[in-house]
Amino acid sequence: MYGVAGERRLTEWEAPWLPGYEDSAPVRIGNAAHQQLQLDVFGEVMDTLHQSRRGGLASNESAWDVQIALLDHLEEIWRKPDQGIWEVRSAPLHFTYSKAMAWVAFDRAIKSAEMFGLPGKVEHWRELCVEIHADVCAKGWDAERNSFMRSYGSTDHDASLLLLAPIGFLRPDDARYRGTVAAIEKHLIVDGLVMRYDTHHAPDGLPAGEGAFLPCSFWLADAYLLTGRRQDAERLFKRLVGLCNDVGLLSEEYDPRAKRLLGNFPQAFSHIALINTAFNLTRAEKPAEQRAELPKGTANRAEAEPAG
Repeated sequence: MYGVAGERRLTEWEAPWLPGYEDSAPVRIGNAAHQQLQLDVFGEVMDTLHQSRRGGLASNESAWDVQIALLDHLEEIWRKPDQGIWEVRSAPLHFTYSKAMAWVAFDRAIKSAEMFGLPGKVEHWRELCVEIHADVCAKGWDAERNSFMRSYGSTDHDASLLLLAPIGFLRPDDARYRGTVAAIEKHLIVDGLVMRYDTHHAPDGLPAGEGAFLPCSFWLADAYLLTGRRQDAERLFKRLVGLCNDVGLLSEEYDPRAKRLLGNFPQAFSHIALINTAFNLTRAEKPAEQRAELPKGTANRAEAEPAG
């Protein structure tokens, strides 16, 4: 994590004399997340570089050397609890999505090595993929609730698990993925929009209550498309686009009760999700299929399958 001027020291402190926007104290300077462990980032970086090679962007030898170093480090730490994609301020947990993204890191390393003739410990990475995948499926899956859960041993749901198919960890037609989508629909939707998790029940070190985190609703639209529910995907996408302000921008969150945008504004995360869903709905080359390396047209073929 870096500051806007390239700072690496982002020590967080509070300014108690400032009330914050509409008394939304505390006002914090800096960001405590710079000290956190987020295992999912390793998968994001490895996937980004893999997709860039597939897309024909120029590469160099030093980039692969960096990736090898990242993988060596990840092999040492992937079993540790972390703060996860949501940068929780509570104690670290074994977040299911974080572990799945550790699998992504090694999976993309294997694919990059095989597709582009890059040197590496492919068979060893393959063994790690098998180990991590089995670990997630054994400890992150709750058969009674028919869903992957927020963290190992947890009874909480988490919208990040909508990404298990788009990242390629599960196929869209896997009953466990469909069960997870259904559980998130049941437990995390408020006024048609998706919450990250239930802040009244899941510990995150902050007071309960927040708006709907907008990228999560776009992820649900992608999940609908991948599982054959195109009309639901289009309906939700139109609802989300309608939340844009007068110049077409979105914030981080939306308050479905007060009918207003909340949080960081404008939020790149929300706009990236919007663009991906738009492409998934309108392009032959769909980001959700490309990232998971599904056969072209998987989402379209799924439309003939029964939902659920």
